[in-house]
Amino acid sequence: MEPLTEHRQVSAPVVYGFLRLVGVSAARQEALTMSLAEYCRSHELQLSGLFTDRDAAPGPSSSAFTGLLDVLALPDVYGVVAPALSHLGPKAIAADRGRRIEAAGSRLLLMRRPCPAHPSVSRSAPARRRPGTPRVLGAG
Repeated sequence: MEPLTEHRQVSAPVVYGFLRLVGVSAARQEALTMSLAEYCRSHELQLSGLFTDRDAAPGPSSSAFTGLLDVLALPDVYGVVAPALSHLGPKAIAADRGRRIEAAGSRLLLMRRPCPAHPSVSRSAPARRRPGTPRVLGAG
């Protein structure tokens, strides 16, 4: 019988982190950096570097984002990890940067997914369930 994949020497997919930290405290920066590292560890990703954008002026290019695009051209890079889409910049810039990441052949992995603009189910009232039906956690 073959050993499980977890027991074989396989390399984790290589990713790079991206943070937009404009006017953020050192403690907040450290917390975000640690959460990126923990996310990558728990998802079996190899965090190979972290790019930090501190440019307050909105624009599609920054030295951090340009550097990120440069490393995405390297072989065997799987993608980019960010805490949320807002770390790529304001909405229009974030959308453009997301397209540029995908155009480079990489995936954009967000630790927090964007909330839908018009949720189909109201989140204000708790869902009712019949007695005896199991509650499904983490679905969705």
